[in-house]
Amino acid sequence: MRSHWLRAKAGESMADIETDVLIIGTGPAGGSMAALLSSYGVENMVVNRYRWLANTPRAHITNQRTMEVLRDLGHDVEAEAYLHATPNTLMGNNVFCTSLAGEELGRLPTWGTAPHSAAEHALSSPTHMNDLPQTFMEPLLYKTACSRGTQGRMSTEYVSHEQDAEGVTTTCLDRLTGKEFTIRSKYLIGADGGNSKVAEHAGLDFEGQMGVAGSINLLFKADLSKYVAHRPSVLYWVLQPGSNVGGIGMGVVRMIRPWHEWLAIWGYDINEPAPEVTEDFAKETIRNLVGDQELEIDVTSVSTWTVNNMYAKSLANGRVFCAGDAIHRHPPSNGLGSNTSIQDAFNLAWKIAMVLKEQAGEGLLASYQAERAPIAKQIVTRANQSIDEFGPIFGALGLLDSIDPVTMQANMDARIDNTEDAEKQRQAIAEAIAFKKYEFDAHGVEMNQRYVSDAVMGDGTGAPEFEKDAELHCQQTSFPGARVPHVWLYDMAGNKTSTLDLCGQGRFTILTGIGGDGWEEAAATIGEELGIEIAVHKIGPRQHWQDFSGDWMRAREIRDGGCLLVRPDQHVAWRSQAAVSDATEQLRKVTRAILAL
Repeated sequence: MRSHWLRAKAGESMADIETDVLIIGTGPAGGSMAALLSSYGVENMVVNRYRWLANTPRAHITNQRTMEVLRDLGHDVEAEAYLHATPNTLMGNNVFCTSLAGEELGRLPTWGTAPHSAAEHALSSPTHMNDLPQTFMEPLLYKTACSRGTQGRMSTEYVSHEQDAEGVTTTCLDRLTGKEFTIRSKYLIGADGGNSKVAEHAGLDFEGQMGVAGSINLLFKADLSKYVAHRPSVLYWVLQPGSNVGGIGMGVVRMIRPWHEWLAIWGYDINEPAPEVTEDFAKETIRNLVGDQELEIDVTSVSTWTVNNMYAKSLANGRVFCAGDAIHRHPPSNGLGSNTSIQDAFNLAWKIAMVLKEQAGEGLLASYQAERAPIAKQIVTRANQSIDEFGPIFGALGLLDSIDPVTMQANMDARIDNTEDAEKQRQAIAEAIAFKKYEFDAHGVEMNQRYVSDAVMGDGTGAPEFEKDAELHCQQTSFPGARVPHVWLYDMAGNKTSTLDLCGQGRFTILTGIGGDGWEEAAATIGEELGIEIAVHKIGPRQHWQDFSGDWMRAREIRDGGCLLVRPDQHVAWRSQAAVSDATEQLRKVTRAILAL
């Protein structure tokens, strides 16, 4: 970082600090953005208005695509994430019950733990879904960023920004001294959460509504092993008719660390002010949800939050970009929050890096809006729809037929009768719980993102249709805009690596086969012309990478002499079905178009 930077134009004021990219917020979006930019050799600063990183677990579900981003940052980063995470095997079942100690109403194998889903997850990625609370994710990203060159600054609050043709001047408040200072950057990233001031000041266009429901978080420690160890899960859904707002009385007991750290979630009336939660109220609520009035509890924190249903239609204004919860504000359903935030950063970081290095034109940055705005809308819609999909469970249990707790309980109890109506009710309950796979095992929502923008070039073929339910099932394809398919390959010594590992790392990659010599030569020529690195990997018999199983041959959707041009974020930029006579000219044309040169 350079202090007291004098801007180029005579007569303009000095800024106190200069950097290439200023990032507001050290959450999943900001931390991953900083880590990626530093990995790409871009000078950046990340600031946090607080003196701490995440002090509550917040986001936790960590899906395979996010783990692929951490893997791209380095196998050491991926390994540390697994070290701190609860493994997939303990994420197990979503359990529906009257209390943890009470009657179980049903359960659903989730997060890729059911046998058929586990197989699909294993075939789709070299990584594993896990449960990594934000209290562990944020320090991992922040440490990675700072160790690679990011200047991190805590107790630093964003105040405002002004931009011009050359950059952005941001005013910040040092909360330790009470003094304001300015930071000059070429780009500003607003990763400052669901109440983003950067997004507000940038005038981004939003659709939806904030504050559609209210929730209370009760973080506590207690040994619940005897209630849960035999049915490991991340989430236990507790239904107690008449016990809270709306009469249905559904609360959640979420595992933080098995089986002694927990988060209880309870609702409040959004039409009333957020309640002041006392320790007595917290302990009573927790004991009711657990079903153990003698339970020893250590309540460590309480907080309130609102369910939102809002997404940004515009993600940027000039040199100011927003990412993460700043642009997609939604409930924690489907576990999409931090995952989508980190993937926002993976999409944007390489583009900013190449523009700053003059390897791409500024037009490349417009593809962030084109590619990620539809994702923001999709995941906000999906997360809120998942809340609505609890309705059939409530209906099947008879909780929507009355607001009288006695009647509601009687309706629930009716399912145990030896009658035709009770049999139908049991079937309806089972089907309604099974349908929640669209929230708790929506592998396609996590993995099927396909981009359409000027940073993707079609190959003259039509986009393949999804053969299975696109929300439930990951369906790999090499069609331009999709993430490159994962397949295990083997080197000459027999060591295996994923096709994803051959790509990324801030560079473009060509995957080809026997007959791909022309693409290899073209990559060297175009790489030198444009000042970029284009890695080339030939896959086939007696090549460095071999496809013994034939899985790559089936997944690649091109011939041996064809090629896949893969972007630094592991999405296919363009493909050629076969070898061509003018490979250099073809690659030059495509690459220049993608990079807006």
